Amino acid sequence: MIAQHYVDMLGGKSVIRELAEWSAARGAEIGYENVFDYSLGNPSVPCPPQFTVAMLRLLQTQEPVALHGYSPTLTIPSVRAAVAENLNARFGMDYTAGHIFMTAGAAGAIAHALRCVAVPGQEVLTFAPYFPEYKPYAEGAGLALRVVPPCVQDFQIDFDAFEAMLSPNTAAVLINTPNNPSGIAYSPETLRRLADALRAASARFGHHIFLISDEPYREIVFGGACQQHPAAYYDDTLTCYSFSKSLSLPGERIGYVAANPRCEQAGLIVPMCGQISRGTGHNCPASIIQLAVAECLDTTSDLGVYERNMELLYAELVRLGFTVVKPGGTFYIFPKALEDDAVAFCRKAQAYDLALVPGDTFGCPGYFRMAYCIDTEKVRRSFAALERFVREEYGAR
Repeated sequence: MIAQHYVDMLGGKSVIRELAEWSAARGAEIGYENVFDYSLGNPSVPCPPQFTVAMLRLLQTQEPVALHGYSPTLTIPSVRAAVAENLNARFGMDYTAGHIFMTAGAAGAIAHALRCVAVPGQEVLTFAPYFPEYKPYAEGAGLALRVVPPCVQDFQIDFDAFEAMLSPNTAAVLINTPNNPSGIAYSPETLRRLADALRAASARFGHHIFLISDEPYREIVFGGACQQHPAAYYDDTLTCYSFSKSLSLPGERIGYVAANPRCEQAGLIVPMCGQISRGTGHNCPASIIQLAVAECLDTTSDLGVYERNMELLYAELVRLGFTVVKPGGTFYIFPKALEDDAVAFCRKAQAYDLALVPGDTFGCPGYFRMAYCIDTEKVRRSFAALERFVREEYGAR
């Protein structure tokens, strides 16, 4: 007998992936260069040469049996130490190797973090708009994901709504900053107020409420801003990171969990992750990829193209009459649709060879996401299709 739960999940396929598949099929008909595919958040710049050099050096100089052997259960100590030192230098923290656990990307990091701090039947709160895969991540751990309504004026946190949803059954709060899909980074004021609210709720309910901070876009911030480190604001924080965006390595599936050294039972988090791996079949990411990224912790791909694309797209959307909050990072923008039904809006856009993702997917109906991790030349060429779509479907703007 097959597992009906996963059969049922087949009916809830990713809208983002379906749009990417449509774009590929349409591209086969008219040439992919003529499809303005803003669906999938796949980095459009190559990995930095330092990563390639590190991989080649490891392959050419290291003894193969050792290089390709199993890494330790708690992942490679030298890599964990390097990540800790890098975080300390950047954010004034005091991590050690004992607080770092390497994972298969941010998804693997979140899967471990949830299981570390919550038990089946408890709740995890997150904030709309949110990455839709949070729901299966939480439910796979036996948890209920509850979504705080969005503050659409600036996509910071609606604290009245948030505090009303906190309960004795709240185990953790899951944030994503800079945010997919809005592109907004939480301000220091937002993070301070969030930390205060969590400390107060933890005291009121008599147990630690953890903050799980999902940070795969940490390095993609605009206007010369420095991304904040939420763990510096709140002790009970587990930071989940991925090198997929900073080093353009999404297919290598490499990231980590970092436990704030001042969190509850901080010394147990990484050993617990090792045991969680046993139960989930995670069993460590690839050894060679761990070693290679450890040599590139102060390096990123050429990420400037994302800010250029954002500025161009933001200006064009405003010119066409869209309401849109200007992103502070990532490679996403999240305008308000020109009708209440964003699903219908995005479906109409497909007739103009525009692949846009409705905000319903992110818990924010009436909005849509554009992933502008594409060539700048293609962003510019998309403006004619976007203008024609707006003019013909919604009248002169």
